[in-house]
Amino acid sequence: MRTFDYHAVGSAAEALDLLAQYGEDAHLMAGGTSLMLMMEQGLIQPGHVVGLRSANELRGIGASSGGIEIRALTTHREVERSSHVRDYCPTLVEAFERIATIRIRNQATIGGNLVHADPAQDPPPILLALDAEVVIQSKIGERTVPLDGFFRDYFETVVEEGELLASVRLPAIVAGTKSTYVKFLPRTEDDYATLSVGAALRLGADGSCEHVRVALGSAAPTPIRARKVEAALQGQRLTGPMIDEAAELVRDEVDPLDDVRGSAKYKREMARVWTGRALRSLLDGGGK
Repeated sequence: MRTFDYHAVGSAAEALDLLAQYGEDAHLMAGGTSLMLMMEQGLIQPGHVVGLRSANELRGIGASSGGIEIRALTTHREVERSSHVRDYCPTLVEAFERIATIRIRNQATIGGNLVHADPAQDPPPILLALDAEVVIQSKIGERTVPLDGFFRDYFETVVEEGELLASVRLPAIVAGTKSTYVKFLPRTEDDYATLSVGAALRLGADGSCEHVRVALGSAAPTPIRARKVEAALQGQRLTGPMIDEAAELVRDEVDPLDDVRGSAKYKREMARVWTGRALRSLLDGGGK
């Protein structure tokens, strides 16, 4: 690991000052669960690490326009134990409960997870299914980006030099909307998933689909929305066979890699299977 200078800051403003001072030679650290591994492997070699642990303004969960706002330094464990999050969407709590181990969840943060941009991690699919957006802060102000447009490529996001992710905002959930998060694990409960699916569905009084979201992890260079699947279901009176037919379309939307958790061909097929399962469970009254 390259020698680096560590800077502990007490506010987002201090962090942004250091980013401006050191430019591309500086890297932010939240929980550090991914950053330290990448530094040990030589994938990232910053000369200056800016530690955000004491920037308390970037921590906490609160209400936001009928929905909730989760600040960037909030740990996975804090999300899973939050009654506020559970009242908002129990599925979100359940998704965070299934991340890695308690030791990791006590350290890892939601902001660090998203900026790390590993397509195999758990939070992005369910957050995408719930139409999350992120607030990105810089010295000149803030900008808001839909999570659907946040990821650019493997380990790459729209966060630019001199910026930090400040929070995640989730909109109010319309009554009658059900959601679910499912994943296929190849080995152990704390492993990354071969394939994961977050989905949300709301039916009208006549049984037609008023709202649907389908998002996948481990299926492409970034977490993705399955827009063809959504378009095939929107406005339709849903049946099991119709969902199975729509789930077939996901094969054309994913772009998985061969790795230790499965071949690209296998993951493509699992994308179809688990998309169908997630949506069928919601149609049958499952989800929360």
